[in-house]
Amino acid sequence: MLSRALSACVYGIDAHLVEVETDITSKGLPHFSMVGLPDAAVKESKDRIKAALKNIGFNFPLKQITVNLAPADLKKEGSSFDLPIAIGIVAAEGAITTDSLGDYLLAGELSLDGKIKPIRGALPIALEAKKLGLKGVVLPKENAAEAAVVNGIDIFGMGSLPEVIEFLGGISQREPFSIDINAAMAESSLYEDDFSDVKGQEHAKRAMEVAAAGSHNMLMVGPPGSGKTMLSKRLSTILPPMTFEEALDTTKIHSVAGLLKNGQSLLAIRPFQSPHHTISDVALIGGGQTPRPGEVSLAHHGILFLDELPEFKRNVLEVLRQPMENGLVTVSRAVASVTYPAQFVLVAAMNPCPCGYLGDSRHQCTCTPRMINRYRSRVSGPLLDRIDIHVDVPAVPYKELSNEHAGEKSEVIRQRVAEARERQLKRFKDDRMFANGQMKTRHLKKYCKLAEDAHAILDAAMQKLGLSARAYSRILKVSRTIADLEGSEDIRSRHASEAIQYRTLDRGQY
Repeated sequence: MLSRALSACVYGIDAHLVEVETDITSKGLPHFSMVGLPDAAVKESKDRIKAALKNIGFNFPLKQITVNLAPADLKKEGSSFDLPIAIGIVAAEGAITTDSLGDYLLAGELSLDGKIKPIRGALPIALEAKKLGLKGVVLPKENAAEAAVVNGIDIFGMGSLPEVIEFLGGISQREPFSIDINAAMAESSLYEDDFSDVKGQEHAKRAMEVAAAGSHNMLMVGPPGSGKTMLSKRLSTILPPMTFEEALDTTKIHSVAGLLKNGQSLLAIRPFQSPHHTISDVALIGGGQTPRPGEVSLAHHGILFLDELPEFKRNVLEVLRQPMENGLVTVSRAVASVTYPAQFVLVAAMNPCPCGYLGDSRHQCTCTPRMINRYRSRVSGPLLDRIDIHVDVPAVPYKELSNEHAGEKSEVIRQRVAEARERQLKRFKDDRMFANGQMKTRHLKKYCKLAEDAHAILDAAMQKLGLSARAYSRILKVSRTIADLEGSEDIRSRHASEAIQYRTLDRGQY
């Protein structure tokens, strides 16, 4: 007898429908074969399925069993096909009517005693089922909250194979799992850190506010212990709150990567990814034999923090150029090409020299000029060209560290940032942009109108500081953001002066 069940495989961050066809015949010797480009994990499912069916009291058929995973030209990987294959065998034996299988998409890994274990990619699978117009999705109960954020489709979380058989066979009825989206967003958007924890560093805090308001990439240069990492971890707390669409995109990526906690529905906190400087280019950008999202994609809609920037390998840093420019990562392999979203704010930190104490009044630098130049030249010009703000972060004096006065809270700064972003959204509504940091050369003349006094300031800066043409365009972008924070339509001299301060660490200048 032949049965058909529906499942899905995740490729990239999207799910694709897979039809699980099961044919059982008594002719010939007992045999279990699986076709349709299954990987090793899918091939091993036959042993898990056989043990699970036996341990729940189902007489496993000693017949010829053929399972086809269609479309046959799409590679299937992972353990989520255990459940649909087991149900297909049960249906082919007549224990379940095949009519009910066409309404539901099934996914789940089986343990040997028939329990259903959680899987990766439940959210994209639920989105695919909704797009196909199916009645519902049957998956592990640990993944139910994650899939239930998709409106318009019923989600049924199951704990064991007998529960699924009884449900699909009409023996038992179940209520679909539901969650309160607003409550989930509120619960998942609480940050543990706050800007009020940072003592001193007012100049760096202001630069962080500007970077958040315009989605500008940022480089901090300072000695060890000056607070660069502490500041970076708090940048996500002043970014505008995530919208539901942003939270959905971010949750999809983390779901595919298997980083969501069991029972977690949404990831509404701006992600903060801080890879070690020994990371490989594949781990940073994504890929592998079975493509997986890398650190830049896990930082989508959030922060990518690179501490000790010159310590990263040159080839690792160079792969950042595409996602910083386009907000996407394309991983090409022989069989297919996968595109991951990677729209993040890059925050990098480095010491001013190899020993870290160049310019520090309390420590003596032991580095020679040649050592300093070699250290700084590890960061290429094209990468620095994509960083709008360079800021010096000096060591904090004891007087400021011992001060009991708390600075501004993240909530207050976030309000100003959100207002500035609203002005930018209105300005760029026809340009498919959402922040000043995304402006191209053609947008500068249109949106960065300079007042007369600002022209004079910029002219003097270009002459005296010897700034390059690329530094000029960065100054215009940052000036536009500073003006937006103030609510000014034109860029004034005070806006340009502040933006120039953020370029004093330009290549050859710090």
